[in-house]
Amino acid sequence: MSRMHSSKKGRSGSTRPNLEENPEWVPQDEEKIEELVIELARRGNTASEIGIILRDQYGVPDVELAVDKSVTEILEENDLAPELPEDLLALMEKAVDLKKHIDEHPKDNANRRGLNLVEAKIRRLVKYYKSEGKLDEDWKYSIDKAEMLTQ
Repeated sequence: MSRMHSSKKGRSGSTRPNLEENPEWVPQDEEKIEELVIELARRGNTASEIGIILRDQYGVPDVELAVDKSVTEILEENDLAPELPEDLLALMEKAVDLKKHIDEHPKDNANRRGLNLVEAKIRRLVKYYKSEGKLDEDWKYSIDKAEMLTQ
C-alpha cells in the first residue's frame, strides 16, 4: 500500500490467508463469542482492542467469520457502539496532540504541515461517515471540538 501524503512506496506487510469459513479449531461457538465481545466492550475496550484480545487470548482468528457479524455490528445491536467511529476519534486525538506541540513550538513547520494533512484526512472521513449515516449531517470538525471529545 502506498503512502497517502508522500511519493514513497510505503511499508510491505504480510497478508492474511483468504478464509471463506470459520476454521474448525476455533474453541468458542457463536453465542460465547458474542458474550465475550459484549463483556469486553462493557470493560471499556474499543472494537479493535476487542478483536485483538479475542485473537490473542481466546483463539478466535476472525470474529466476522465466526459469528457472521463484525465486532461493531455486535456492539450496535447491544447499544454499546461509540458515538464516533474509532478511526475518526484516533485521528482527532492525533490532531490535538499535534496542535499542542505547535502551540509550544510555533516555528515547527513540518508538524504544522502534518496537522494540515491529518485535518484533511479527518474532513474526508467526516464526509464519508455523513454519507453512510453514521454522523449527523450538521456535524462539523473543529480542533476545539476535538479537544473536548478526546479528553
